[in-house]
Amino acid sequence: MSSCNRQDREIRPSRERSHLRVIRYLVQWSVVLTVISGGMGLHRFLESLEAAREPLFEKPLSVEGFMPIGALMALKLWIAEGIFDPVHPAALVIFICALVLSLLLKKGFCGWICPVGTVSELTYKAGRRVFGRNFSLPRYVDYPLRSVKYVLMAFFLYIIVLKMSPQSIRAFLFTPYWMVADLKLLVFFTEMSAVTLAVLAVLFISSLLVRNFWCRYLCPYGALLGLLSLMSPVKVTRYPPRCIHCHRCTKNCPAMLPVEDRERLYSPECTGCLTCISRCPAEGALDLALPGRRWISPLVHILLVITIFWGGITVAKATGHWKSGVGLEDYKKIVPHLRELEHP
Repeated sequence: MSSCNRQDREIRPSRERSHLRVIRYLVQWSVVLTVISGGMGLHRFLESLEAAREPLFEKPLSVEGFMPIGALMALKLWIAEGIFDPVHPAALVIFICALVLSLLLKKGFCGWICPVGTVSELTYKAGRRVFGRNFSLPRYVDYPLRSVKYVLMAFFLYIIVLKMSPQSIRAFLFTPYWMVADLKLLVFFTEMSAVTLAVLAVLFISSLLVRNFWCRYLCPYGALLGLLSLMSPVKVTRYPPRCIHCHRCTKNCPAMLPVEDRERLYSPECTGCLTCISRCPAEGALDLALPGRRWISPLVHILLVITIFWGGITVAKATGHWKSGVGLEDYKKIVPHLRELEHP
């Protein structure tokens, strides 16, 4: 270590900002608990309908965030014809909030909101405890494998954005299949086939061994948000004169990015999770900044993420763009045939 770096360690006390990680965990797990509660409520809603009983509550909508492909169709229809999906508007609202977050605040949805990302992070941390470490794939495997999520993203964008006409999208969004798409998704997980179980087992084991395996290699949603995040004015920025080269930022980055080797992090893999910043012990060495090194407080970043996401949902509720227009009588007609319905 150079004498300059030794001096930096002496004159700047450790200022690791663990409170940023605590806030992030609270935000992440509040979303996870909301989704779990919504899933349980959706299950009770389906059970009531299948038992020919009147549900005692409205159908929960928090799980509609798991339908981004249909939401992408709905977004195209809204842009092309001004029709805001009346069947699953909550799915479209969550999708739009995720897009806006990526355009303004890196992949804020992935780093702070996405429950799949939260569980993936918990899994690799559990794997590190079990095996004493996480494993990194060699570059000749890692680079090609990372392209898979972009290939999947390109496929969906080609089919929906380029090939599907607004008329065909409109026809799909009013089919019985789309009306109960959330219930179909629920049944997919509550009545899993042997193949589904095997695939999930492979993903789980892979996620134990490799950091964020699903997010890093397979998630087309994250790939789209990552590309949009390249336009975000907010970036993790390092100030080299104050960096003490302790390697904590790079070592702790969930996306395995070489934070210490960059002055400004442009990678589409960066989720804006602030883990690197929270681990940095050197005052003024690593923070969020706009172009021109105009620094932004991490707490302001967190507040903006929360405001944009939950604020968007609140506005949607207030303007009537959240609750589904599918009535109880529609569900009573469709649910008896739920497992027979095929994608049109």
